[in-house]
Amino acid sequence: MRRIIGTLAIAAALAAAAGDALAQGEPRYVQFQPSATKGALYVPDRGQAPRTAFLVVHRTSNFLSHIATKELAQRGFMVLAMNPRSDNNEAIVNFEEIGLDIRQGVEFLRRQPGIGKVVLIGHSGGGPSTSFYQAVAEKGVGYCNGPEKLTPCPDSLAGLPKADGIVFLDAHPGNTVNALRGLNAAMRDESRPNDLDPALDPFSPANGFNPNGDSTYSADFVDRYSRAQSARMNRLIEKAQAMRAAIRAGTHTTTDDDVFVAYRDRARLSDVSTGVHAATTRPQKVLRDDGTVVTEIARTVRVSTPDNAKRDATLGVGALFLTVESFLSANAIRSTHSLDGIDWCSSNNSAPCAVQTITVPTLVMAMGGHYFITDGELIHDRSVAADKDFVVVEGATHGMTPCNACSRQTGKSYANATKNLFDYVARWAEARM
Repeated sequence: MRRIIGTLAIAAALAAAAGDALAQGEPRYVQFQPSATKGALYVPDRGQAPRTAFLVVHRTSNFLSHIATKELAQRGFMVLAMNPRSDNNEAIVNFEEIGLDIRQGVEFLRRQPGIGKVVLIGHSGGGPSTSFYQAVAEKGVGYCNGPEKLTPCPDSLAGLPKADGIVFLDAHPGNTVNALRGLNAAMRDESRPNDLDPALDPFSPANGFNPNGDSTYSADFVDRYSRAQSARMNRLIEKAQAMRAAIRAGTHTTTDDDVFVAYRDRARLSDVSTGVHAATTRPQKVLRDDGTVVTEIARTVRVSTPDNAKRDATLGVGALFLTVESFLSANAIRSTHSLDGIDWCSSNNSAPCAVQTITVPTLVMAMGGHYFITDGELIHDRSVAADKDFVVVEGATHGMTPCNACSRQTGKSYANATKNLFDYVARWAEARM
């Protein structure tokens, strides 16, 4: 996430290449102007010219060779993969501005010969990004400018062109929520990262931590820990808001922004315990490895990562290196309980808030080898779309590949996870677009 990638060379003007698109096997690259947004266009190398195009984008990740690009192109669709202006640099994120980048992609696809429908793909952090875009496109800037928002959106987002559908692929509810649930609730003082409350230490065997495998926490500990995570996040929000107010008043040491660091942010309980936030609340569709769909409680088969106990204490991967603006814009959300007491619409980086406005056909797919199953169900449940679907892909990793570590743990094969997943997406799109 934090590494800096080089600027991609422009292979050719994409518009001029539309005529020979079907003979194209490799992507064509484009640099959108005036922002630093980059794109890579994938088209089928055989068959009929595509009528539906997908757009896949994240908040910071390099998605130019995202797994959906070739998988969907092979199934007859055009796919535009994009990197937003803040690719690989969380510290410069102004989340609301990502809508301007996605607009360029949607407008570009609308101009491609033969394309009649455009579908957004929200994978991981792309879920909050694409759903934010579509919510503003459908409702206008009133959606993202309310007094409840920690950071309002600019008027430049007015008039965004709507997409025709949205697909969530193991989308998380928000980078804000990830930051919240990653906070080590045992920290008593932000200036002393190693001063931990033993009663809230998630990496203490006395509280249920297993340094050699899956941890088991009591319901009481999970509840206390989740409330303490929210209390810590709320304190961080107050600190950042005070800094922002001082900057705007001209009384701070810097003129426009400042560094904002939150230590110990690798302490998500569901990372180390498959008993926390690990299943659907009721029977849901499960896409099995043999291609059949059954209805049952979907539970994660992921392997726990007890090494987070070491990572949480490090500066490199255990802390959030941000600015005041990037924290409030993309990493902060109000709550009283990190699992089920979140003020979803206090941040624009929130898929569960956005889907309450989105009316286009919506597909939500969660990966059975990861920990966003409960969140996927929530996104689906809060969606107001008349046409919506939710399915859990058995044994798929967050990257939408077979989870081999899961197979070693369960004794089951998940070799067909990728094929099953994208076959399902293709059938869903063909039936609607």
